[in-house]
Amino acid sequence: MSRGDLTEVEWRILRVLLPVEREPGKRGRGRPPADNRNVINGILWRLRTGAPWRDVPEKYGNWNSIYRRFRRWSTCGVWESVAIALAETMAESGHYNIDSTTVRAHVSAAGGKRMARPVGK
Repeated sequence: MSRGDLTEVEWRILRVLLPVEREPGKRGRGRPPADNRNVINGILWRLRTGAPWRDVPEKYGNWNSIYRRFRRWSTCGVWESVAIALAETMAESGHYNIDSTTVRAHVSAAGGKRMARPVGK
């Protein structure tokens, strides 16, 4: 397991929220689908680093399979339902995480009225 990969506890919570790609042992066209946990870890790696999809490490599986699963789940609304379910779980358990970022800007970047310079100075 690499830094940033899902822990056992996180995976147990998340796996019930994801759609089943195909039952093991069922015959279907093509290769059997990749393990959801590896796919999620690959997606998280890509989102965390901001790297192109093609740069997702091989240990997570084929980059194209990971990308296609991400797009399919995005289109089907899986990520929205996961976010809602996780937010409800956190609210029920009393766990909250608040993140705040402050970026200072120059006074002129605020769009305020510029002060006139005194004449002759």
